[in-house]
Amino acid sequence: MSDLITMVGATAPLEMRPNTTEAELQDIIRAVYKQVLGNAHIIDGSEFTSAESMLRNGDMTVRDFVRAVAQSELYQSLYFQTSSQYRFIELNCIHLLGRPPLGQAEIAEHVATYNADGYGADIDSYIDSEEYVSNFGENIVPYNRSANTQAGFTTETFNRTFALLRGPSGSTSNSNASKLLSSLAANLATPVKPAASKSASGGNTAKRFQIRYSTSGAAARLNKYSQKSMTVSFSQMSASVQSIHKTGGRIVSITEEG
Repeated sequence: MSDLITMVGATAPLEMRPNTTEAELQDIIRAVYKQVLGNAHIIDGSEFTSAESMLRNGDMTVRDFVRAVAQSELYQSLYFQTSSQYRFIELNCIHLLGRPPLGQAEIAEHVATYNADGYGADIDSYIDSEEYVSNFGENIVPYNRSANTQAGFTTETFNRTFALLRGPSGSTSNSNASKLLSSLAANLATPVKPAASKSASGGNTAKRFQIRYSTSGAAARLNKYSQKSMTVSFSQMSASVQSIHKTGGRIVSITEEG
């Protein structure tokens, strides 16, 4: 277990306190970049010079600074513009809440928020949530909470964290494919397995699912939805979702058929 915790990048909380030194401030800024932008993306910070100054002067909290990074064009270019909608939600949960999505209902909630109110409102929904505030408050840098034992987190939460963060230095990949789509939609266990393994998740793979989706990204931006649906098996789900995304569609919901 300790080796897995090392791989997913478990860290101790880092908090900005009154009379923080410049060296401590720099540690906090780097920790925010590492958590929100990912280990693989080293930046010079020039895009966030103004936000860094406001943090330094006490005009911005760490939570405000996290929001500025997540709302930035850089974050959008790294994760929003290059990822499927499900993958983007997975990454937001890890980057901003320190844990993977907890279920299909949470995915559906963020899809609905984005479709109704847009990118900024969806990012705010993570950072303004009761969960964020109760765990990080105004001045704790978000960290990967689900890599450690914590009340309310099951072994499955850890497995999903491992599936999202596995890789060099525990970094999040900007691969556009969802890592948890099948296990979340089917409510199946997420296996911890070698990267090269092709084995399927165990149990209940005979289930069928209804995918509801909008057929045009342009139409969705204008709030003119052309809704369609399809019913697929568990084994067809991932390919079907990828096909929808390739044609400019967006997933509205995935529900198990009774």
